[in-house]
Amino acid sequence: MRRVFRGAGVLGAVDESGLPVTENPAPPKKPSVAIIACGALAREVLELRDRYGWSAEVVGVPVLLHNTPERIPPAVRRRIRELRSTHARVVVVYGDCGTAGGLDAALAAEGVERIAGPHCYEIYAGGEFDKIMAEEPGTFFLTDYLVGSFDHLVLENLGLDRYPELRQDYFGNYRRVVYLVQREDPARLARARWAADQLGLPLEVRRVGLGALETRLVELMNRD
Repeated sequence: MRRVFRGAGVLGAVDESGLPVTENPAPPKKPSVAIIACGALAREVLELRDRYGWSAEVVGVPVLLHNTPERIPPAVRRRIRELRSTHARVVVVYGDCGTAGGLDAALAAEGVERIAGPHCYEIYAGGEFDKIMAEEPGTFFLTDYLVGSFDHLVLENLGLDRYPELRQDYFGNYRRVVYLVQREDPARLARARWAADQLGLPLEVRRVGLGALETRLVELMNRD
């Protein structure tokens, strides 16, 4: 199903899995590797695939599953079983993302590896993540993807567009917003400032690029 999230003007139209929507795409030849990616990481995984010339198909998993983490392992497992018949290898680009080890257990049962990391914020920030949290545990993170889809994923999904008085209930214990920048873009930075204003929090910007996502995915793709 295709769905264009609000706020996609900054990033372009994306479907519910976070992958770009193209008009009348030509049917591609099946590559040798399938990369199952969290929708919040899919664009960056596509960028890395093209940069390194991997013969890989990137398949997204809907971002909104983060609201019900127990649904992530079965969703990823379904993708694995769908893709095994058409690809020589399947790898997963996902953090644990609140599954409390459930995703790793599902992957172990399927014999599939994923990149290391508890969630996309740590995957992008790498060694800086612990330092950021040590500075201020009450940190709310933004990434390029979350900035672009903030109104849908945060304001609408949490009901803040309809019940702004809930902001204190959701974000009263946060003290700042840290924007982990993947790509420099003045429009996206302005939108990040707007998002922080919606939460009533100050914004700090950390330019991390693709961070540990790149190094960890390259390492995984280079394994036999």
